[in-house]
Amino acid sequence: MKLQQLTLNPEGEASLLFTSDGFQESEANLVLAFGERTFLENNQPYSFLKKRYPNSTIVICSTSGQMANCGLVENSLVVTGLSFEKTAIKTAQADIELNSDILSLGNTIKSELFSDDLKSILVISEGSFVNGTELITELIRQTNNAVPIFGGLAGDEYHFEKTIVGLNADASQGKIVVIGFYGEHIHFGFASEGGWSDFGPEREVTQSEKNVLYKIGDRFALDLYKEYLGKYADELPGSSLYFPLSMKENSHSKPVVRTILSIDEKSKSMTFAGNIPVGSKVRLMKGNFDKLVDASYQAAHEIKEQQQQNPQLALLVSCVGRKIVLGNRIEEEIEAVKEVFGPNLLVCGFYSYGEISPTLNNVACELHNQTMTITTLYES
Repeated sequence: MKLQQLTLNPEGEASLLFTSDGFQESEANLVLAFGERTFLENNQPYSFLKKRYPNSTIVICSTSGQMANCGLVENSLVVTGLSFEKTAIKTAQADIELNSDILSLGNTIKSELFSDDLKSILVISEGSFVNGTELITELIRQTNNAVPIFGGLAGDEYHFEKTIVGLNADASQGKIVVIGFYGEHIHFGFASEGGWSDFGPEREVTQSEKNVLYKIGDRFALDLYKEYLGKYADELPGSSLYFPLSMKENSHSKPVVRTILSIDEKSKSMTFAGNIPVGSKVRLMKGNFDKLVDASYQAAHEIKEQQQQNPQLALLVSCVGRKIVLGNRIEEEIEAVKEVFGPNLLVCGFYSYGEISPTLNNVACELHNQTMTITTLYES
């Protein structure tokens, strides 16, 4: 596997950050391009990417900030080209604005991507309307819970207006892109860690519908949440990123973190990036600088201990909420990953509205919020 990474600024000027020995742009198989939604809409970078990488599958995704080998990048597109020597890829796409039935996406995945030599699946999904839990559940079902799935939901800086994704085209609303990797020569490592701290009592969800939470105990969810937020309540939904929700579906399940996507003052409800089932137990969480950075370090160590060879590329998908809380220290969670793997690792990634990554207890994947998820790749 050979790699190249560059940035593209609003003036259309490209700056090369990294190129492997022997990398040929005409031989690139896959290009991942991450940029803010306003940048993508104003600059329409697909024509530039197609000209530079004429034979590549090109995926474009809006973000809440981009990660490159040099650290955090803002107001520029981060482009990472991959040239596989022994690995085949296939792609599929769905548009939930045209067809909101997530089952149709699952059927597309099964018919177009699933085969015995499918090694892993990368999902880059719009992040404004999709129910992340339903998306993940359907992908797991169609791949028989046997294929690791990773990726994330697109971001929109701190605007929460719309997210856009493109496959071999400029990015637009409603798109879900799925990429399959095939063969025995491609190797992956996966880890996801949060670093948030619980506070307040654990409470039971008494009324919800999929990813819409109406009541916790005998209280309307939004009223209770505002009570805890205090001065931050007037800044919802953006301020909810400081205070995500920890959820356990039952007494035996591992807690997962859920982020608010929107609120409804009329129904006093909150819509999350994933489902919040009736009967589940929830607690509020808050961030701590050192714990958040340590979580990135820990996630990287988990992969390093599992893999026999140093990876060539790390795809980092971290939550916009972590970016807000860490503020000026945001570079530290990227540096923590690089410190573990050393200088020969190329880093790319983005700040998202939801992270998709396998867990140790689940072969396929799980939807995460407010985590740093790391996927490493190398060819043997």
